[in-house]
Order: sequence, then C-alpha cells, then structure tokens
Amino acid sequence: MLDLDRYVPALITFIANKLSRSATVVYQKRFGVNVTEWRILSLLAIEPEISAARICHVIGFDKGPVSRTLAGMEERGLVNIRADREDGRTHSISLTAKGYTTHDQVIAVALERERRLLGCLSKPERETLIALLLRVHGNLDAVKGAGEIDTRE
Repeated sequence: MLDLDRYVPALITFIANKLSRSATVVYQKRFGVNVTEWRILSLLAIEPEISAARICHVIGFDKGPVSRTLAGMEERGLVNIRADREDGRTHSISLTAKGYTTHDQVIAVALERERRLLGCLSKPERETLIALLLRVHGNLDAVKGAGEIDTRE
C-alpha cells in the first residue's frame, strides 16, 4: 500500500493540482485568464515567437488542449498566431500588446503566491528545493515506458 505522505509523485501531483486550482480562481477572477493561459503567457514573455510544439514541450501538455487554449487566447487578443515564414506547416506564436499587459498584471500576483508558498522555508532551503526539483525534472525520461518494466522477481 502506498504511503501518500512519502510517495513523491503523489505529493508533486497534489501540490500542483491545488496550486493550479487556486491560481485559476484568482487569475480568472482578477485577470480573465486560467492557469493554463497564464503558463502560456509567461512562456511567451520569455520566449517570443515560438511554436505550439515548443509550448507543449516546456509546459508538458498535449497538443490538443494547447491548440484549443491558443485559439481562445487569439480570439481574445492575447496572442498572435501566424504561419512560420520558413515552414508554412508550423506557426509562430507571440504575445500581443494586450497579452504583455495581462502578463505584467498576473506576474505580480504569481510571484506573491510563490513568496507565500515558500515562506515556510529559509533561503537556503528554497535554493535546495529548486535544485532538487530541477534535478528530478531532468530525470523524467527515466520513467518513460516504466509500465513496461517487469517488476516480477
């Protein structure tokens, strides 16, 4: 039987789900964006003019939900989606002025939420947590295909 207080995938999932749910409530009410839209806005502010495939790779979502989210964001004037000049099959996505304005409003709240979340940790503990999370993130390929592993002894 799993000990959910010690099973790291469950802990990460529970934290992520609760953070996402509460972020969506706040961001939707104050800024009219959900947490997925916020993730895309923040990525596009860092990496302008990227493809949907790049967005999917970074945030870890499937293409379908990302494409639907981007279409809605384009309709609301948050992003521009245009065919790539070199490869007409791919699209380049960038923030509009409204997208940048929304990003700049949300980021202040997002950073305050992070400050409060990590307020129970000292600065060295925060740095250690970040380093460990980055290491675990970099090791995700180790669990690809893990369902095919023979666990019989």
